[in-house]
Amino acid sequence: MGVEVRDPELERIRAVLTQVQDPEIPQLSVVDLGIVREVVRDEAGVPVVRITPTYSGCPATALIEFEIRRALDAAGFAEARIETVLSPPWTTDWITEEGRRKLKAAGIAPPAPGERRGALFARDPEVACPRCGSTDTAKVSEFGSTPCKALWRCRSCREPFEYFKCL
Repeated sequence: MGVEVRDPELERIRAVLTQVQDPEIPQLSVVDLGIVREVVRDEAGVPVVRITPTYSGCPATALIEFEIRRALDAAGFAEARIETVLSPPWTTDWITEEGRRKLKAAGIAPPAPGERRGALFARDPEVACPRCGSTDTAKVSEFGSTPCKALWRCRSCREPFEYFKCL
């Protein structure tokens, strides 16, 4: 078993990426959402940031890549490359625990890690209200402010909230 070698430059790049906000959910960084798949070096030693959009048709993908590029350039990492990786596809399991906490703090119910993926005719998951914690909730609309969120309502506190759909 080999010893993992730390690369301070790659760690600094990853720290820069934690400051890049998701344009649709600005409370979360692209690292929190799991969009940043990995930060590695290629065969020539050049840093490579591999990203995976939340889904292939996400309208924010180009903006996310632009913001990552801008952050890398501003931090002195102009030589770093950005690669988009589509396989395997992004999953809500890649949202970090910190990301789940931030979603809840923003009033968006996070999906549970490993939650069953939706299927045609599948029943809605049990979703806890991010405000009061009640599971006496109901889906109002399959889509919220973005395609990756659904609109729900809590029957206990009567507040509407969004649920980050499990993908």
